[in-house]
Amino acid sequence: MNLRFVLTFAWYYGFKVIKRGPSYVVASLTTPLTLLFVVYILTSGALVKYAVVGGMITLVASIGLQSAGDATFLRLQLRLQDLYVASRVSPTDYMLALTLSFLAFSVPGILVYITLGIAYHLYNILDSLIMLLLILLLILSTSAISFIISSMVKHVRNVWGIVSVLSIIMTVIPPTFYPYTDIMSRNGGNILIYLMSLSPATPAAIIAQFAFGLQPIVYSTLYTMVGILLVETIVYLTIARYLTRWREN
Repeated sequence: MNLRFVLTFAWYYGFKVIKRGPSYVVASLTTPLTLLFVVYILTSGALVKYAVVGGMITLVASIGLQSAGDATFLRLQLRLQDLYVASRVSPTDYMLALTLSFLAFSVPGILVYITLGIAYHLYNILDSLIMLLLILLLILSTSAISFIISSMVKHVRNVWGIVSVLSIIMTVIPPTFYPYTDIMSRNGGNILIYLMSLSPATPAAIIAQFAFGLQPIVYSTLYTMVGILLVETIVYLTIARYLTRWREN
């Protein structure tokens, strides 16, 4: 692993972007914070804790998914991958560098949600560690999905519409802002929850609802969701690594 490249790239394309374009950070927060406000108003605050916990998951997952636009731009417009072909930078180095940069870009939003979580007395040491692990798995899995998308798109203009729709489907429709039991209690709920679990945000949200005491722990569901999230992360990363061909596409 070319650790120096990974960290340098993540610093320049992650933390430095926050300084160069703070408006992008604000834009990344608009959807989750707007939904949090809507949930607070419509439920008179009854589900606000779900929205705070799920909002962080939605934030990280949506940034990971929408990064497909950046990956496509770097590949097709800047031809950045072509520049690394003859270098010591491997496809894995490049993928990890971009993934870390997206995680770095998420930091301001994560801090906002940590503040909200503290205000609603949601966090303790164990919960914080579990959320950290979920964030890491989410950014890996959703960034892998973004690499898969960017590898298949033939023109930059096509990617923005794709990721906008996909981001809504994969981060807002899953039970991130509401109890997962609302789905399970309906006819065909078990099938629907597994279909939703194609999005890493779904198992992450259900695990978080257990961890933060928003739902009583059902261990069979917990173990299933942990397994789904881990398998999805590995599968998506494997597919993304295969599609990120280190030659001119």
